[in-house]
Amino acid sequence: MNGFEALVLGLLQGFTEFLPVSSSGHLVIVKTLFGIETADASFEIVVHAATVLSTLVVFRKQLWEMISDTVRFRKTEASGLTLRILFSAIPVLIIGLFFKDRIEALFTGGLTVVGWMLLLTAFLLALSQWLSVIRQRKGTTHPIGYRDAFIIGIAQACAVMPGLSRSGATIATGLSLGGEKDKVAPFSFLMVLVPVLGETFLEVIGGGFDPALTGIPFYALGIGFASAFLSGLLACRLMIAIVRKVKFAWFAVYCLLVGLACLIVPLL
Repeated sequence: MNGFEALVLGLLQGFTEFLPVSSSGHLVIVKTLFGIETADASFEIVVHAATVLSTLVVFRKQLWEMISDTVRFRKTEASGLTLRILFSAIPVLIIGLFFKDRIEALFTGGLTVVGWMLLLTAFLLALSQWLSVIRQRKGTTHPIGYRDAFIIGIAQACAVMPGLSRSGATIATGLSLGGEKDKVAPFSFLMVLVPVLGETFLEVIGGGFDPALTGIPFYALGIGFASAFLSGLLACRLMIAIVRKVKFAWFAVYCLLVGLACLIVPLL
């Protein structure tokens, strides 16, 4: 992997991690089209760490309040949010413990699996926009409770499929359940911290991070990290604004077109 490839993949990871178009799906697409191969998960670990850092920067004040109130056992909205986020991680924990090998096998399925999952993402985005508009008109929105958190957690667990957008699935589920639009996006971006940090830790201790062995230059890792971090900052703030306006139509159309292309190209 050279510096240009690292730059492209880093930018791709940063933007698509937060925008509802599937970062894993786009990484599979780009790697397939340009023949980019990585021997282990070193590069993926680095760019995921970059987008985690983007999340920490954007929500630094809220995270500090959550941690502070939780460790002091204060019964506040911030500590309640911490507990709901931990509760939402249960489904993805179960998937990771019992179905990890089967999920990883799907990443070898090429563009076909990605295509079908992008079509599903397009459907979820369109459905959530329709349901959210109806709920807004009826005034039936509500704060995210434990039941909502668990269901959104199930959506996040399903989004380990390549091509099914994690942010798209969780935000669409939250809005469809009637969650307040100002709360859904922050909840979606904060809830991913627990499984991503846990997965990264397991990959590192399991030997998945060894750039020297796989031949990835350290400058390429640095370029990938920086590009993913900066693009992640922009995409995270952009997505928060988009959710407030509930404007998913163009993302749904994009996922529909790219999904169809992924299904058609292998047949040519």
